[in-house]
Amino acid sequence: MATLLVAICFISFLLLKNSPIDPIQAYIGADMLNVGPEQREKIAEYWGLNQPIMVQFINWCTALLSGDMGTSMIYRQPVAEIIGVRFMHSIVLMLTAWILSGVIGFTLGVVSAMKKDTWIDRIIKWYCYTLASTPTFWMGLLVLIVFAVWLGWFPIGLGVPAGVLAEEVTIGDQIKHLILPAVTLSIVGVGNVALHTRQKLIDVMASDYVLFARARGERGVVLFWRHGLRNIAIPAITLQFTAFSELFGGAVLAEQIFSYPGLGQATVEAGLRGDVPLLLGLVLFSTMFVFVGNLIADLLYRLLDPRMREVGSS
Repeated sequence: MATLLVAICFISFLLLKNSPIDPIQAYIGADMLNVGPEQREKIAEYWGLNQPIMVQFINWCTALLSGDMGTSMIYRQPVAEIIGVRFMHSIVLMLTAWILSGVIGFTLGVVSAMKKDTWIDRIIKWYCYTLASTPTFWMGLLVLIVFAVWLGWFPIGLGVPAGVLAEEVTIGDQIKHLILPAVTLSIVGVGNVALHTRQKLIDVMASDYVLFARARGERGVVLFWRHGLRNIAIPAITLQFTAFSELFGGAVLAEQIFSYPGLGQATVEAGLRGDVPLLLGLVLFSTMFVFVGNLIADLLYRLLDPRMREVGSS
């Protein structure tokens, strides 16, 4: 993990430094014409932007090891505080979409496999193949137009109602603003889980031990419960936890479309405005987030599959 974090941070730092975006100009914003060369030099000196690239990267790493992730050039706040506030919004969105896509995708995959070559199977496959090739931003715009603009059932964007004080915002308001982004992410994420579960269950149902169980008279739900569920649950859980990276990437697009105040929106703003400390902090945090998801998948794999424990003990 340490090697991965260092490599990703260094590559992201080099990409940002070689991008056409001028962080000083983005920092100044609309007052660009009123700021002279001397003031630009003082701003660069204050943020350490006048130093060589490697010196800037080493200084950032040194501060990080001491627990300081730096100060955001956009928000003028510590990066750790911004990530903490934004993460609370994003984690609710991602967990909601993650659970919905996992449950719905697993259910559709099981139904499709048990009804193989029927009209139900064909409809589910068509639905999943369509979703698997659908971009998140397109699905988000479609959901926004239909349910927020045409029908008016949900708010168009933001995480809370506009013009309402923070202490007056209710949980119902937050849930209402959460539904459309969560539905967008879960709809897009259903396809891969369903197709993978379907194929795995078909392979299991064609195995010798299932054929023997059929010969003993086991059918339908009993056959699936005794011999199919455990065998398809392991790869499904692994796939679901390893989808954290795709979920985070999809959340970036969904949060932009719905103006949802999460990590995704902060990542886009930091990239477009050259906020090096904030962008590196978000890259570091998202990498650890994905790594922890993969680690949990490996631990659950050992927990659910006794064969893995036997191999590890031997």
